[in-house]
Amino acid sequence: MILIADSGTTKTDWALVEHGRIVQRMATQGINPFHQDADTIAAVLTEELLPQLGEAEPGQVCFYGSGCRKEMVGEMENILGRTFPHSRDIEVQGDLVAAARAVCGRGEGIACILGTGANSCLYDGSRVVLNTPPLGYILGDEGSGAVLGRLFLNAVFKGQLPQTVAHDFLHDSGLTLDEVIRRVYTEPMANRFLASLSVYIHRLLHYGAVNRLVVDNFRSFFRRNVAPYGRCDLKVGAIGSVAYYYGPQLAEAACAEGFSLGLVVRSPMEGLVRFHC
Repeated sequence: MILIADSGTTKTDWALVEHGRIVQRMATQGINPFHQDADTIAAVLTEELLPQLGEAEPGQVCFYGSGCRKEMVGEMENILGRTFPHSRDIEVQGDLVAAARAVCGRGEGIACILGTGANSCLYDGSRVVLNTPPLGYILGDEGSGAVLGRLFLNAVFKGQLPQTVAHDFLHDSGLTLDEVIRRVYTEPMANRFLASLSVYIHRLLHYGAVNRLVVDNFRSFFRRNVAPYGRCDLKVGAIGSVAYYYGPQLAEAACAEGFSLGLVVRSPMEGLVRFHC
């Protein structure tokens, strides 16, 4: 049996795989070795995950996480090794490798993450060979939900969208200019607040100006993050809620910038199961 984890800051999805199919799905709180110490991570595994696994003893554990930087891999492998002493193979990788393996498998391609934040890489079928630094939602993160929310709010309050759009959005969301300023500049996790506006933006796609704003956000992502790889011949695959729910706009942007889309999925788990099995 293989145990595969796809971990973010708030939630970790686990899949127990046997003979190439998922036999059990589980969830725990997020695990991020960059923000959590070893004792905290070990407690999540022993108190939340192991009771759900029951008697199952995976022979292989593959953990993918957003905080699994190179300097954190060894410690995370040690924690997993202590938790699963019977596992003969333990592997820890970052979320960008998870995206690449999920959408490219063992073939060459360009893999992207488009959710609250954005990231991309050039993948040679076994490893990430190039990565344009995303720089976060203040300096970069083009194509992300956070940047989409920022662009949308800017257009709403600066009169760049039809009045009906601004009216519908403010009515549905209950937000005011003062509330927006407070949420962005005085409260933590402004990126998550901005990305949460995607729910409203998606409802307003029937307005041409809103649709164009979304497409332009993706076009900026391709120009600034994907084009530097110089590989227009490769398919561009993507994972994440923004990529998945704005699929038609993403495809339009890719075509306009001279790229073609490959696999676009909300979660990498199914692709990771294919890769490992």
